[in-house]
Amino acid sequence: MNGKFDPLSIKKAIAAGGTFRHPVTMLAHDNKRDRIEELGARIRHARKLKKLTLKQLGDKIGCSESLLSKIERNHITPSLSVVLGIADVLGTNYAGLFGGKSLEPVTLYNNGERPVLSLGAGAGKTPDVMLERMVPAGETRTIDANVHVIPPGGGSSGSYSHAGEEVGYVVTGYLELTVDGRVHLLGPGGSFFFNSSLPHSYRNVGTAEARVVWMNSHKARLTKP
Repeated sequence: MNGKFDPLSIKKAIAAGGTFRHPVTMLAHDNKRDRIEELGARIRHARKLKKLTLKQLGDKIGCSESLLSKIERNHITPSLSVVLGIADVLGTNYAGLFGGKSLEPVTLYNNGERPVLSLGAGAGKTPDVMLERMVPAGETRTIDANVHVIPPGGGSSGSYSHAGEEVGYVVTGYLELTVDGRVHLLGPGGSFFFNSSLPHSYRNVGTAEARVVWMNSHKARLTKP
């Protein structure tokens, strides 16, 4: 593992006194929440524009036809890895699937005002990761940024890869980040950078909510004229 944090020491400290606990941030902006019902409809619309059946889309991303059907009918909340796979096949990005466009030259969000995306484990479970949007959604963006709010034990529900590069900063909590098979542990104040084409996953290994500022550049878009 990389970094100055010793995993065993952290686990012992947490077990001994919970010294890494902090108040859980309450998200008080449900009225601005991107509703999962819209995601299902947008996926179905984009799939039909590409003239793909559920089975064809499922075969391309390694996902069952049944699972995709449940996602489109809003019976389950998909994981980030599944959303990214769908977006890649449909020629967009996950932010584009959630829609919403800002025509303003500057977008500002005060604390508690950021739109929120909730992403689950993709198997009918309660959504376990909340993404506080820092960049207005839209498929033409060349950069994307969110505050990942990850409960204890929560995470990406599997590894995934896509175009671009990623950089992040751990504000609170403890994050286990796996990139290309290598496991790294980061605590408050830790940061990371890696090529998004490498398989990667993450999970909160602490006993309290983790908040991570996470940015991704859509490299393919940056090279287009």
